[in-house]
Amino acid sequence: MLKFFQWICKFNFGDFEREEFKKFLRMGLIFALIIGVYWTLRPLKDSIFIQLVDRLHLPYAKTVSVLALLPLVMFYTKLLEKTSRERMLIILPTFYGLTILGFAIAMFFAQAPADEISARSALPFLSTKALGYLWYVYVESFGSLVVALFWAFAADTTAPTSAKRGFPLVVALGQMGGILLPYNIGGLPHRLGHGTDTISMILLGVLTLLIIACVRYFLQATPKSLLVAFEGKNEKEAESQQEPGFLEGLKLLLKHKYLLGIFAANFIYELVVTIFDFNFKITAAEHFSGTHLSHYLSLYGSSVNIVSLACLLLGISNVTRFLGVGVALAAMPVIVGLALFGFLSLSSLTFLFILMVGSKAINYALNGPALKQLYIPTTPDVRFKAQAWIETFGSRASKEAGSIFNMVLAPLQKAYGAVAGKSYYLIASGCIGFPFLAFWFIVAIFLGRTFHRAVENKKVVC
Repeated sequence: MLKFFQWICKFNFGDFEREEFKKFLRMGLIFALIIGVYWTLRPLKDSIFIQLVDRLHLPYAKTVSVLALLPLVMFYTKLLEKTSRERMLIILPTFYGLTILGFAIAMFFAQAPADEISARSALPFLSTKALGYLWYVYVESFGSLVVALFWAFAADTTAPTSAKRGFPLVVALGQMGGILLPYNIGGLPHRLGHGTDTISMILLGVLTLLIIACVRYFLQATPKSLLVAFEGKNEKEAESQQEPGFLEGLKLLLKHKYLLGIFAANFIYELVVTIFDFNFKITAAEHFSGTHLSHYLSLYGSSVNIVSLACLLLGISNVTRFLGVGVALAAMPVIVGLALFGFLSLSSLTFLFILMVGSKAINYALNGPALKQLYIPTTPDVRFKAQAWIETFGSRASKEAGSIFNMVLAPLQKAYGAVAGKSYYLIASGCIGFPFLAFWFIVAIFLGRTFHRAVENKKVVC
């Protein structure tokens, strides 16, 4: 059976050695759990927040999440300095698994109708709005820290040539979790006729804790020879120039053009897609509410991963394998540019659904694996600490920038009317989006060339 799957994967991902293939299957199982849980939490994040607070407050929730992540990353960085990378993949799932079980209890009270809340004698000290913001920050931090930690761990245990074959396979397996869990777990309360999302959260808490067992199995079953990272000739010299501490990741980011380029690629993509996402969510909230909205957004989450997996199975990863990381990176701003043109032209819920599914799926199937490979010719501190800054604050800062822009929609509609205000908002979206995409294209070419030289010369970039 293993040989059969290895033969099938050969056409899309490359020719694996037996133990190497088993390694990426195990790694893919961990990623499938992480992505499955995350993509189930994401729709619940928005639907519950809209229910407990308001859909037009989504940009403000992004702002709060960025501010809240600062102390979380400080604590995360301190843990990285005091404990092993493998142990971090046990500590974080334990924290998030137990926390979501606490949220499950809280939502049993908070999502009930007003008359039922008093009848259930819910704890009065936590308002539903405060709970909505706490829930939003929790899910945002999960995506920033747990997903980033997994990829840092993957880059720290994989050689460049092996990563070209294995990372797309890991992403493909991750999409399986992203397909199965959002619809089957996120949409379960609506199908059962429940008024709260408690049952979904309980199941997600158990699955998050299951990540711990999978990490332990991966480390025990994988041969030590396959857990060796990229080592450049100048790695020790680069490490000796780095200073310990919370700000080390930020200092590395500001010091190296290569890391700033990765930051820019993440930032611009998230900036533009945040504009798409906000309009999609507020339009969906006009059509659905409560657990029905959770069900609809969960269907969206599963659809993203179905399309992403289809892209991988149809061989989109061959772009990276045969044409190089640079081509894969440069293709993304062109694709997003076409999506932006469509966004400015059409605005129905069906089109926005298709637009968001396509934008996210192509990013996960093509751009994501390529960006993760960029961390391979770097030192361990860059892979863990600088990457945490890029993917936590870089991603959140870009979403914050997009959210600040989205805040102008309500004032424009109030000042000029719903139709005219939306038109001005769309014009501004194009004026901001297209220049950023052109800059992203230039950055992608620089990143691809720098990565190629580093791997060819067997030297770390930074």
